[in-house]
Amino acid sequence: MNWRHGSLSISALCLAAGLAASPAHAQTRVGEATVIKNEVVRVAGSATSQINVGDSVLRDEIVRTGLDSAARLVMADSTNLSLGPNSTLKLDRTVFDDEHSYRDISIRLTTGAFRFVTGHSEKAAYKIQTQVATIGVRGTVLDILSQRGKTTVVLRDNGASRVCTLTFQCIDLTKPGDTAVITFTGGKYNIQKTSNPPWTFACGAAAGLCTTTEYADATPTVTPPVDDGNDPNGMLCGR
Repeated sequence: MNWRHGSLSISALCLAAGLAASPAHAQTRVGEATVIKNEVVRVAGSATSQINVGDSVLRDEIVRTGLDSAARLVMADSTNLSLGPNSTLKLDRTVFDDEHSYRDISIRLTTGAFRFVTGHSEKAAYKIQTQVATIGVRGTVLDILSQRGKTTVVLRDNGASRVCTLTFQCIDLTKPGDTAVITFTGGKYNIQKTSNPPWTFACGAAAGLCTTTEYADATPTVTPPVDDGNDPNGMLCGR
């Protein structure tokens, strides 16, 4: 092989290595699927792929359940997220404080029914968003129903939650059973509080759906691996 052909081969090898190491292509594992019933998929543009028990949950990922389907995801800080049928969520933002907790975790519940059980991160780290509300969580269990123009939030355990409209009208939920109902009609937001929940998350939709478990392997991993400087091709690529 002459020098020109050798150079071209090395260049191609370096290009492939560079693409594999590119942060734009790296996806951080932030949790895993622990309960899957029927159709539960990750959505990337117009493409979908089935999620199975034990599969990674990735940062910035959209997860969707189908009809008669359900899922429970456990995040790296042991936050448990359960999804009922026909539900969609996006892990909008996750910033690790260390390998067992988040400095910042934002979850967008597009539509459907959810149960949220906080993990080991600081209470200020959690932010949940729906189409009409923002929800702060302080060490508790919440049932959340996100519908078009309406969100229902039920406090299920000790702890507290502050629920606000997108125009910053807020209600504090402090006792189990406290419920906030937010609606958007006629261009206006309305928020009401009641102690008689009009709805509850259907834990019977799948076995183990409302069980709470710890995340055994809390160390975030990246797929594909990011080059750590020990790549055998590094010297050839000028690194």
